[in-house]
Amino acid sequence: LDQALADQGKEIFTLKCSACHKITKRFVGPGLAGVTERRTPEWIMNMILNPELMVAENQIAKDLLAEYLAPMANQNLTEIEARQILEYLRTKKAE
Repeated sequence: LDQALADQGKEIFTLKCSACHKITKRFVGPGLAGVTERRTPEWIMNMILNPELMVAENQIAKDLLAEYLAPMANQNLTEIEARQILEYLRTKKAE
């Protein structure tokens, strides 16, 4: 775990993601505690960076859209920012 990356990721998450995602509960989108245990790092990065393509081509992303009825917003993050968020999410294990 890279704590510096995680700290930066927490800041980005708060600004860009927390309107729809909470860590421990369902909100507009799914709760994200333990997401790094359920999904691969590549899947998470792809969902952050290109949610439209993921919903078009990935069955898990399609299922999430059907369940939550709200598409993942593309926040136009850089690959580095997405990696920082991923590192932050790695600190949030399932309860």
